Amino acid sequence: MLVPKKVKIVEVGPRDGLQNESGTVTVDLRIDLINRLTRAGLPAIEAGSFVSPQWVPQMANTAKVLENIIPGKGVNYPVLVPNLRGFNDALTAGAKEVAIFASASELFSQRNINCSVAESLDRFAAVCSAAKVNGIRIRSYISCCLGCPYEGDVPLNSVVKLAVRLLAMGCNEISLGDTIGIGTPNRAEALVDAVLAVVPRERVAVHFHDTYGQGLVNTLAALQRGIAIVDTSVGGLGGCPFAEGATGNIATEDVLFMLNGLGVSTGVNLEKVVDTAHVIFAALGRKPVSRVARVTASYGMRIQEK
Repeated sequence: MLVPKKVKIVEVGPRDGLQNESGTVTVDLRIDLINRLTRAGLPAIEAGSFVSPQWVPQMANTAKVLENIIPGKGVNYPVLVPNLRGFNDALTAGAKEVAIFASASELFSQRNINCSVAESLDRFAAVCSAAKVNGIRIRSYISCCLGCPYEGDVPLNSVVKLAVRLLAMGCNEISLGDTIGIGTPNRAEALVDAVLAVVPRERVAVHFHDTYGQGLVNTLAALQRGIAIVDTSVGGLGGCPFAEGATGNIATEDVLFMLNGLGVSTGVNLEKVVDTAHVIFAALGRKPVSRVARVTASYGMRIQEK
């Protein structure tokens, strides 16, 4: 099977995962989660976001999180910013990488960030200009690439046009998100192929939710197209506060188990990730949704690292 020899895992649990929690998520809990993921060897860990606590209360005090985590050597800790004000707050907090969030769906953009796609791009252009001046790396997400909870099907051309704009703004990495987890492998392949026609392969990531149980096979389909950056969430944390019914991102440990079996290098310790999944879900009062975490908990199995 032709897949990349090395894959970068971008851990999104501390931001994209926890932002959907209904209960209280303390700053100390977020710090501990990030430190555990750092020790597990994750090369990129979303540390939070600088959005209004009114809209995403779980991400309040991200500046305190950045101030108190123990950074790993060579590890990136991107934070989501919705506009120039958020970028300036992130810069003041010492962030070295920011992420922006655009939608391929007009209605989702309106519901999610209260503006049209065109207006969002104007905001992000200002962010990208400021990031370039300050030497800050930019990661961009495109949501609803394979479907929208309000519009249904989203034309691939909408995704491609958005990717071109984001690349031109100076984004270092473009993550293609199946926000409601409705994609299947053939559609994932078509999405990746369409974007690769206009964006260099090394700048493309995939971000699959597992609503219909298709996250892992969609990831494999992208890997077979040469994609070597995959967004995952420890234990399967997450969902989307603006897409009712969408479940979490594909679980980090499930992806790692597959990649280990394929002989793909990640530099991540699977057993430590599984342990982290159990710790964070215990703190949240429930069990991990990932297959690997459930199996190890039920049968006491240990993971054999390669």
